Amino acid sequence: MFQGLTSGRETETEPKPLEEQVIVITGASSGIGLTTARMAADRGARVVLAARSEDVLREAVAGIEADGGDATSVVADVGNREDVREIARVAEETYGGVDTWINGAAVSIYGRLEEIPVEEMREQFDTNVWGLLYGSLEALDVLEEGGTIINVGSIVSDRSIMLQGSYSASKQAVKAFTDALRMELEEEGRPITVTLVKPGAIDTPYPQNAENHMDEAATVPAPVYAPDTVARAILHAAEHPQREVTVGGGGKQFTLLGKYTPKLMDTLMKTVFGPQQRKDEPPRPDAESGLEVPAGDLEERGDYEGYVAESSLYTRLRQRGRTPGKATFGFGLGLAGLAYAGYRMMRRRAR
Repeated sequence: MFQGLTSGRETETEPKPLEEQVIVITGASSGIGLTTARMAADRGARVVLAARSEDVLREAVAGIEADGGDATSVVADVGNREDVREIARVAEETYGGVDTWINGAAVSIYGRLEEIPVEEMREQFDTNVWGLLYGSLEALDVLEEGGTIINVGSIVSDRSIMLQGSYSASKQAVKAFTDALRMELEEEGRPITVTLVKPGAIDTPYPQNAENHMDEAATVPAPVYAPDTVARAILHAAEHPQREVTVGGGGKQFTLLGKYTPKLMDTLMKTVFGPQQRKDEPPRPDAESGLEVPAGDLEERGDYEGYVAESSLYTRLRQRGRTPGKATFGFGLGLAGLAYAGYRMMRRRAR
């Protein structure tokens, strides 16, 4: 499958061009997964879409084929290992193998940790952690000749966010598993690249499909990026091996502030990012979440009401091998200072 293999424990791989690849994508019924599937097919890749809703998958495949693409689908709950094995089986039976396996399925919960039933957190980990673990292990079997595993984490893989504590915990588990798997494969010299993609806040149906234990409707905190920014980063990683990439300069600022000024970030979390996750309106009555039912409905975008960035200069530079880290950190400190000053001003006026 891959050319340019070298011998030894530092084996490197040269991935095929995207138009020659077979790509598996879990969580492909909406948001980042659906956007990535459509973009990959449009660029010539053969795509295996996996999600829980048969009707939605059938419609997604039909749409890709109508646009001249090549796709198939597998109904699968990634929390069930046998379902994940079926994804691999269908990919090999239909296309003869896999070149890139993207673990993108995830479910979200909003609320304070002590108000969320532990059973819901377990269900969330079944998808976000165990589903990704099952996918990665199955990918190892179908990528024996070389390939790429891309795990979709989050900026909260590096720095937890309040009101999404269990989601943050699941994504930090994703980072830990991804890093360990990468090291083990490198130590063995196996020609498999393992990449962690960490999106910032993205305008997808993520908040609408979340299990919400707040008194207000859920949303995502600014700055917010279009799902296309993540899809482009994922597909770039499928062709150009890399360790990890953060999608969105705002997300990089978030993680750097959390690392270097944790107490300031704690304050910003309570005063800025926490409130920004609540809409000034009640939750949808009787809304079913992705924990309860298949929530994807061929929606790439969400209903974020503010400005949505369609691209990320930071991510483009990072994936071209340039590292604007210090400038990004300085800019992030400036933004943090402005955000906190604005909050203090509002507090003084409210007195």
